[in-house]
Amino acid sequence: MATPLIHTAELRKEHRLGDATVPALRGITLDIDEGEFVAIMGPSGSGKSTLMNLLGLLDRPTSGSYSLAGRDVVELDSDQRAHIRGRNIGFIFQAFNLLGRSTAIENVELALTYSGVARNERRRRAAEALEKVGLGHRQHHWPSQLSGGEQQRVAIARVLAAGPSLILADEPTGSLDSATGREIMALLQGLNLAGQTIVLVTHDPTVSRYADRIVCMEDGRAISDGPVAPNRDGTGGPQDGLSQRLARPEMVAP
Repeated sequence: MATPLIHTAELRKEHRLGDATVPALRGITLDIDEGEFVAIMGPSGSGKSTLMNLLGLLDRPTSGSYSLAGRDVVELDSDQRAHIRGRNIGFIFQAFNLLGRSTAIENVELALTYSGVARNERRRRAAEALEKVGLGHRQHHWPSQLSGGEQQRVAIARVLAAGPSLILADEPTGSLDSATGREIMALLQGLNLAGQTIVLVTHDPTVSRYADRIVCMEDGRAISDGPVAPNRDGTGGPQDGLSQRLARPEMVAP
C-alpha cells in the first residue's frame, strides 16, 4: 500500500489563555493520499483552520504525529519547515494577497523569486501558469484592472508556478459572489482531476461538494469522514477543456 501524502495520528493543539488551557484540536488521525481532493468542514471554532495551519507547517501541534510524504515533520526546526513549505506546499487564501503595483505575471513570478529561479525561467513558468487558469490574455494587467475572480485566479497561478505537491485552500471563495465562486471551485476541481492534491477548508456545504471526500469537524474532533456523492456539486464539473490544459504536478520529496 502506498504511503499517504499526509498522515496524522492523535494530533492535538492547545492554547494557553492566562492560567487556562483551551483545546483547539482533540486528537485528529487523518490520512490523505496523493491526488485526493479533501474538504474539511465545520463551523467557526471547530478546529478546521487550526488543522490547516498544522498541515501547512505554519504552527506546531502540542502532541501527536504528522508525516508529509513519509517524513516526520513535527520536530523539524524553523528553517527546515520553511524549506518544505516553499518546495511542497502552496497556499490559497480568502484574501488574494496580490501586490497592487505589480502586474499579474509579476505577482506570479514573485513566488519563484524567493526560490532562486532564473529570471527567464520565472517568466516562462509564470506565463504558463496564467494560461492554465485562463488568464494568458490578462498577464500584463494590474490587480485593480481584474475582477475578484480573476485576482483569485492569479493567486492560484502563483501557487501553480511553484509546483507544489500539496495545495491548501482556506475559504478560497469567501470574498467572491456565488457565480464567481463556482468558477473558482471548478478550476480547483480541474486541477485535482489533473492529479493535484488539494485540501480545502470551508464552512459552506455547496463548496465542499466539489471535493471527493469530506471530513466534518466539531469541537476540535473529526466527527465524520466519507466520500462525496457522485457528480460532486451537480453543476456539470470543471470548465470545458480545463483538465486537459493542466499538467500533473511532480512530487518533490521534502
